[in-house]
Amino acid sequence: MGTSIAETDLDDDGDFAESHEINVTPFIDVILVLLIIFMVAAPLSTVDLPIDLPSSTATPQKKPDKPTYVSIKPDLAVAIGENQVKRVDLVRTLDAMADASKDRFVFLRADRAVPYGELMDVLEILRAGGYAKIKLVALEGVPDAAGLPSASEGAKP
Repeated sequence: MGTSIAETDLDDDGDFAESHEINVTPFIDVILVLLIIFMVAAPLSTVDLPIDLPSSTATPQKKPDKPTYVSIKPDLAVAIGENQVKRVDLVRTLDAMADASKDRFVFLRADRAVPYGELMDVLEILRAGGYAKIKLVALEGVPDAAGLPSASEGAKP
């Protein structure tokens, strides 16, 4: 009679022989779960308020891991991230955040339609609250030499 399949996996002592193959199925399962987690978490980590930012030709700087965005919407409402706050509660809300530190950078975003005086009011509130490291956010743009008046055009008789 022939040998059965179970007998072929036995070594000389009657125990099962060691298998030297790596089972990659659990590894692939873990990778797929991590992929799904990152696909869900990535869109949640961005600020998604509809603000029409002005453009700037300044050299873009490196963005920190967890930036704190203060936004001024066209209706002059102020928001931290996506949460709308009253101006009087702005500094108190920033202080209550998990990574509360007066030395962190605060990124100020203002819609193009916001008057300059309103932007300065929010800057003054932040400065009075102890936040001196404030960066203004703008869209990255290309220099437009045609849109800027030259010195010879300004000196017309």
